[in-house]
Amino acid sequence: MGTIVNVLAIVLGGCAGLLFRGGIPERFQNSVIQALGLCTLFIGISGALPGLLRVEDGALAGVSAGETLGMILSLAFGALIGEAFNFEEKLERFGAWLKEKASRGEDSLFIQGFVTASLTVCVGAMAIVGSIQDGLTGDSSTLFTKAILDCFIVLVFAAAYGKGAIFSAIPVGILQGGVTVCAGLLAPVFSDAVVDNLSFLGSMLIFCVGVNLVFGQKFRVANMLPALVLGGLWTVFVQPLLG
Repeated sequence: MGTIVNVLAIVLGGCAGLLFRGGIPERFQNSVIQALGLCTLFIGISGALPGLLRVEDGALAGVSAGETLGMILSLAFGALIGEAFNFEEKLERFGAWLKEKASRGEDSLFIQGFVTASLTVCVGAMAIVGSIQDGLTGDSSTLFTKAILDCFIVLVFAAAYGKGAIFSAIPVGILQGGVTVCAGLLAPVFSDAVVDNLSFLGSMLIFCVGVNLVFGQKFRVANMLPALVLGGLWTVFVQPLLG
């Protein structure tokens, strides 16, 4: 139910955003996008800091060398794998196909809206943790909260970029639905440590999305997504050996 509600909330928010599409001057749209990017930056930072710092004896301390090494290797090799398969281009091609079907090539910002909105609402701690909770325990509360946030996020994106943002509901449905369905099968793998690491790396990628919104395209975030898989594997197989 969590993913279904999330998808419906994105569609609802996107359709509401289209009502403002023609009535917002470009400079206002740019300001709103930058403001949204700033919010995304801090959402990413707030999610990543717990993975980098911890409280010991009332003071902040860094994580272990093994955890730091896992972060570096996961992101570095994840980016290499992503570039090899070029997920960013594949996502853009999918957006171009949707554009052709949905807008007949008339919407120049369709692909940008689809890709940006998809990466913003798909990658992050709430998407991962919420889907796992929904699949393992039937608790959809996290995804219900995420649905409310996504509704407003996609509303703004749709007002700025057009209908392309609405189609971010497709990858959300596929990703979160897939994790929810598989969560029961992968329950032994999804330990608290694995979930924490996935949330940490996902928050770092959310930060990259925020940078792209504020400063223009700087990170090929879709090509960094394999880091999530590598981070989970590191936590399961390597981290226990390092202590």
